[in-house]
Amino acid sequence: MYQIAISGAARGDSVEEGKLLAQAMGEAIAKTGNALMSGATIGLPNYTAEAYKKAGGIMSVGISPASSKVEHVMKYHLPTNAYDTIIYSGLHYIGRDTLLITSSDAVVSIGGRMGTLHEFTIAVESSTPIGFLQGAGGISNEVQTLISLAHPLRDGMEVLFNEDPLELINDLVRVLDKEHSKYKGLYY
Repeated sequence: MYQIAISGAARGDSVEEGKLLAQAMGEAIAKTGNALMSGATIGLPNYTAEAYKKAGGIMSVGISPASSKVEHVMKYHLPTNAYDTIIYSGLHYIGRDTLLITSSDAVVSIGGRMGTLHEFTIAVESSTPIGFLQGAGGISNEVQTLISLAHPLRDGMEVLFNEDPLELINDLVRVLDKEHSKYKGLYY
């Protein structure tokens, strides 16, 4: 079982454009038996987490920017229902993003704005495989251009693109299986 982080728009046009994709991604992660991680936020990450739980996902973890449940709900106005557990990091958004990405085996981005771009750069800098589920607009449409401008990426860095949620998860799992083959007993 791998820990798959969901990165995506909390607000903006890509939330409406990507809602069905986010829900399908939650189902795909549950179907493949992986754990879901997110920033415990609204929008596409929450749609993914809700669909994941509804599909019988085994472990949904939210990493909050807040330092307590009260702050999470009252100050940040963030959801709690779709998570088996929430880690209240107290790191605000910038630190939460780093903890989320570096605690995950891989990342799936859907749509997105500045926060998604931030999480993408953390994934690149930490060599965390990342896949972009296409079709929700936002920063996901621009990443290939950004990669070409910043090329080359770190050796072995995997950035995948796909319009099909299950295919994207299966592609990421193949990357992780190859990367972690010498640690077979730890992951599967």
